[in-house]
Amino acid sequence: MDLAAALKAKHIEIVFAGFGPMPAEDKIAEARRLGKLVWLDAPLDWMVQDEKSVAEVPRLIADLARREKADLLHLNLPSQAADLQTELPVIVVCHSCVVTWFAAVRGTEVPRNWQWQYRLNQAGFARADAVIAPSRSQAEAMEAAYGPIQNLHVVYNSSALVASDEPKRNFVVAAGRWWDEGKNGAALDAAAALTRWRVLAVGANGGPNDQYQPFRHADHQGELSHERTKILMRQAAVVASPSLYEPFGLAALEAARAGAALVLSDIPTYREIWKGAALFADPRHPNAFADAFNNLAEDPQQRVALGLAARRQSARFNLAAQAQAMCGIYSGISGRTFSTAAE
Repeated sequence: MDLAAALKAKHIEIVFAGFGPMPAEDKIAEARRLGKLVWLDAPLDWMVQDEKSVAEVPRLIADLARREKADLLHLNLPSQAADLQTELPVIVVCHSCVVTWFAAVRGTEVPRNWQWQYRLNQAGFARADAVIAPSRSQAEAMEAAYGPIQNLHVVYNSSALVASDEPKRNFVVAAGRWWDEGKNGAALDAAAALTRWRVLAVGANGGPNDQYQPFRHADHQGELSHERTKILMRQAAVVASPSLYEPFGLAALEAARAGAALVLSDIPTYREIWKGAALFADPRHPNAFADAFNNLAEDPQQRVALGLAARRQSARFNLAAQAQAMCGIYSGISGRTFSTAAE
């Protein structure tokens, strides 16, 4: 939505095509402030068990593009581009996918009954005029999983949050969809049992397919609004992410803007983005996170230094840079001029 706002400010009109469960009313209102919202009667690929369930998605997208007289298609799931019949230029953004998820979280190939996801994603990459990954590490993971991908670009995510230096309080906060095994809520909960400070876990712990992550030691806050989550991020002295899989990690960026000391899992994405501005811990060893939390609890100077380093690093991932990069790709594949330059 932040990217959409930056594009709208430069007179680029946007039609949002939605799939899957309807979002909350505040999200619907936000989308409608920025463009036209059309909700289509089809699921998201990761929420279904077979290829037939998403077979109509490319046709629905092509039909909507014709009705709205679109100039370009920007798709956020690679599978949506597979078998897409359109003459419009197509961009596919791979924010995440089950194939790279299984490689990172389970250390395996995608299960046989989900091989259709591999096929559709690979077909989507081949169909697209440009493929976007949100980090270099994710781009490398994609090519390790799928083989060489033509026209692959890295465009880092961004945040519109203004940097803040609100006084900090002595607690740790971590935010995520905890029902997702890749967010590694079990490690956070185990670390909380060994941590001097209170550890708050923000986010849903029950998923759409009966996934569930119990919390016995971390103080589970449940699913909070983005505004309430941002308040906690600004207040927390330490913000953590024990994820096994993060193509980018927006929560870490938002915490960095707030000047929190970051304790992150030692995975390629976080090393790429936050090297020199965070502490890293082995996500397979909860004790490593607990040790980092406790060391920071005892060392206010290190907390301040890490918070300042994270805030400085976060400035690289700004909305203007993301919008400019995307407009450059839009222009390159469409032959039209998309620009965020001042008029």
